[in-house]
Amino acid sequence: MIEGWRKVRFLRKNLKFFVFILMFILNCSREKNMTHTEAYYQKLRKAMVEQQIVARGVKDARVIRAMETVPRHKFVPAKEAPLAYEDEPRPIGHGQTISQPYIVAFMTEQLHLKSTDRVLEIGTGSGYQAAVLAEMVDSVFTIEIIPELAREAAQRLKALGYNNVVVKQGDGYNGWPEKAPFDAIIVTAAPPKIPPPLLEQLKNGGTMVLPVGEYVQELVVVKKSATGMAMQNILPVRFVPMTGKVQKEK
Repeated sequence: MIEGWRKVRFLRKNLKFFVFILMFILNCSREKNMTHTEAYYQKLRKAMVEQQIVARGVKDARVIRAMETVPRHKFVPAKEAPLAYEDEPRPIGHGQTISQPYIVAFMTEQLHLKSTDRVLEIGTGSGYQAAVLAEMVDSVFTIEIIPELAREAAQRLKALGYNNVVVKQGDGYNGWPEKAPFDAIIVTAAPPKIPPPLLEQLKNGGTMVLPVGEYVQELVVVKKSATGMAMQNILPVRFVPMTGKVQKEK
């Protein structure tokens, strides 16, 4: 009886220690499962490019190389990193998403970019599309209407060494007239109709790609020439709506 009482006292005295050890082991196990090496993500990125992008018909070698290079998992919240290379959009906070990898590659390919190009992006989000563009062109000017996202994207892009990207917080409807004209413009949020300032800021010979519509959206490619605009609907899509001044123009 006395021996049994001693065991109970021992257990009570050391209970906190045992609980601490158990929690430490569980936490280490959880971190091991959640933390992956860069080599792991590189394999996911390679599979993403082969299975989601090349297999669907993207052929531009420079687009493919950029998609293989940019670390998509660093453009999503940490808890989303293991899912960053899935064939779908992923949430980035503030009601916004990072676009499906194929859509990023497809839209980029439609611009037919050159290494000397200056590109305007409307809808920075986490900065992923801007990073893909930055791998391919001379300079990227990107506008984000949500202050927190603009700030975070600017910090992220700088930390990753994308020094040819300039981030501005503001309403993308107005474009960036101080930096215009642009060789290409890409819009990653859907306006009900194409904002006129963006058409004005596109160079003759330039291309713009953007989703247009509300309940039903189409991906539209705009080519500008000295004689006018040629527009083509090429793909049904679903993007978050463009906010700001564009909503007042409806």
